[in-house]
Amino acid sequence: MVQVNTSQEEEKNGCDIVEVSTLVKYILDNCPHLKFLGLMTIGMFGYNVADGPNPDFLRLISCREKICKELNMDIKNIELSMGMSNDYEHAIELGSTNVRVGSAIFGSRPQKTT
Repeated sequence: MVQVNTSQEEEKNGCDIVEVSTLVKYILDNCPHLKFLGLMTIGMFGYNVADGPNPDFLRLISCREKICKELNMDIKNIELSMGMSNDYEHAIELGSTNVRVGSAIFGSRPQKTT
């Protein structure tokens, strides 16, 4: 999966949304040992779904539509991984095919010490 920084938060990793098509095309054309499965993002922490659909998730959905059109790919074959323990239900409602719910199962991660 290609991680996309849909929130443009500096502390998050991922490809800039405007570079996703170029990166996916590069992977498809030049990386025979990689299989492109889809796109993933981590939405802005603490987003209140009462305010409407999470804009980070909507950006990823639009990004998938764009790359499928540009690269002539079937949208049904491109997965979306969005949603974590705090927002996975909302992500599923918006079409997420993968969610990451580790902290709901295993509890919070220990605090990092520096």
